[in-house]
Amino acid sequence: MRVLVAGATGKTGRLLVRDLKEQGHEPVAMVRESSDTSVLPEGTETRLADLSDLPGDVAADVDAVIFAAGSGGDTDEEMTRKIDRDGAKALIDKAAEAKIKRFVMLSSKGADTPEQAPDGMACYLEAKHAADVYLRDAGMEFAIVRPVALTDDQGKGMIELAGHVEGEEIARADVARVLTAATEDASIKGKTFEIASGSTLISDAMKTV
Repeated sequence: MRVLVAGATGKTGRLLVRDLKEQGHEPVAMVRESSDTSVLPEGTETRLADLSDLPGDVAADVDAVIFAAGSGGDTDEEMTRKIDRDGAKALIDKAAEAKIKRFVMLSSKGADTPEQAPDGMACYLEAKHAADVYLRDAGMEFAIVRPVALTDDQGKGMIELAGHVEGEEIARADVARVLTAATEDASIKGKTFEIASGSTLISDAMKTV
């Protein structure tokens, strides 16, 4: 499967690209001119595009799209909305126009209740909520993955998966594995779920979606 990855050179995106390759897929890394493509596995196909101004053919010739981009924790509210809300919506539109088979969104726990967010998180969760709702209404097969706080720890391959999870952290590598699984599993349609580090193998947890 050819999979376009938005946010491919980010901390989670680069792990996702690697996992897609290891699972036999063909990742297409969406990058900007300023992106550090050296973090990608050797031979990774790249596609020049900016979420703030996407070319019309950005989703051409791929089977699925994964939105794993993020404005980052140090950006202001304007940039957060520009990337996490407006950029996501724009990519959803391009994917729908290209008639791709599946769109997987990396969202966040708390996206349905941004008014309950701790200080500094409300704008981010509002943006994620808006993007999630937009995807649900876009008419494509989709999955929305909502992890808790991300860490750079080594992945354990064990998670907790549910409509609401109790865990507080999860390794980015485990999130990447879930995103790949959500993309390749045709039985996961129209699902939104939370994930955290847990005690169930990812492959087994995905069967409960």
